Amino acid sequence: MDEPIAEQAGGREPEPVSARDLLMEIELDATLQFGSREMPLKEVLAFGPGDVLELDRQVAEPVDLVVGDRIMARGEVVIVNGNFALMVTEVAEPQLRLESIRCLF
Repeated sequence: MDEPIAEQAGGREPEPVSARDLLMEIELDATLQFGSREMPLKEVLAFGPGDVLELDRQVAEPVDLVVGDRIMARGEVVIVNGNFALMVTEVAEPQLRLESIRCLF
């Protein structure tokens, strides 16, 4: 029969892990949304190199950080070490952020 975990670890009890700590380790996909546009599939299939797609957002408007299907934050696009990044200027209320995570599971 297998030994209990505490005996396997030299008699020490394993440290308890809270549900919150477990949640903090979950990886989520985050997307920056610059804008959107609805269009017929026929137009999408007709795209080719050099075509331009106009979006519904002005250059000066902030972009959205989307996790799941919820906006978590807004900010400005900046360049850091040659990569695009988001400088956060506004964060969603904590309850809204939790609801967004809940909808993913």
